[in-house]
Amino acid sequence: MELEQMEQFLTQFVDYLTLERGLADNSIEAYERDVTRYLKFLAHRGIEDPTQASQGDILQLLYQLRDSGLQPATLARNLCAIRTFYCFLAAQGLSQSDPTQHLDPPKLGRKLPSVLNTWEVERLLAQPDVTKPLGIRDRAMLELLYATGLRVSELLALRCCNLLFRDGLVRTFGKGSKERVVPVGQKAIEWVTRYLTDVRPRLCKGDSQDVLFLNRRGHPMSRMGLWKILRRYVRIAGIEKKVSPHTLRHSFATHLLEGGADLRAVQEMLGHADISTTQIYTHLDREYLKEVHRTFHPRG
Repeated sequence: MELEQMEQFLTQFVDYLTLERGLADNSIEAYERDVTRYLKFLAHRGIEDPTQASQGDILQLLYQLRDSGLQPATLARNLCAIRTFYCFLAAQGLSQSDPTQHLDPPKLGRKLPSVLNTWEVERLLAQPDVTKPLGIRDRAMLELLYATGLRVSELLALRCCNLLFRDGLVRTFGKGSKERVVPVGQKAIEWVTRYLTDVRPRLCKGDSQDVLFLNRRGHPMSRMGLWKILRRYVRIAGIEKKVSPHTLRHSFATHLLEGGADLRAVQEMLGHADISTTQIYTHLDREYLKEVHRTFHPRG
């Protein structure tokens, strides 16, 4: 394919992405880069016209990219870009066939969630200054997140009436408003009780609607507010991992399994409808076991 012809194709393709598809600038740049690579690959194989390419040609490119070390997500994006390019050719009346039609994107490996070890959790929980009212609130939030494995949305939706501390339980409503009851440990009960007794009455402005955790203005705590609080304590604790409120949920599940908890019990506590969702934590458990072996076994 001559350079001038390739540039003409690409210019028209970028216009199509911008005007017809309305893609963001970053997506357009990625698609243009991927299609440029594809057209150069075809030219190297002696194919001057992309409408004459076959499914096998595209597969060969994907195999080549895979062998060069590209991840499945990048391969999937390349295939998406090429498929979009053939949609563009069809829209221009330049092609009647699409060699990508029966190609499935590469399967994406399930990314293991970030998890804190028990020492990192202890260090994080110790950061709030509990000589101050907001420090007590922050400690109570973090303790309850880690003790129950609640989703952030579930924690922030908790009302005081959902605390069944006499029985060591918390009632929450998960996805699809499905109710579940989760055990909560004594440490979290102590800190939440202290918050309820000493801090929440000071914060409450009368419009809290019984919501458990309030911000300094007396309104229900927001997701962004909790995220900023956590980020500050992660920084103070010197933890270099990428940590979000959901990290405490992952850590909760992983530490239960490391301690020998039954997978079905963990599934119930997390509120997973499908146990296959919970089973990702067994992979983490295997990684933990391998790390223990590497560290402590004389032949590790």
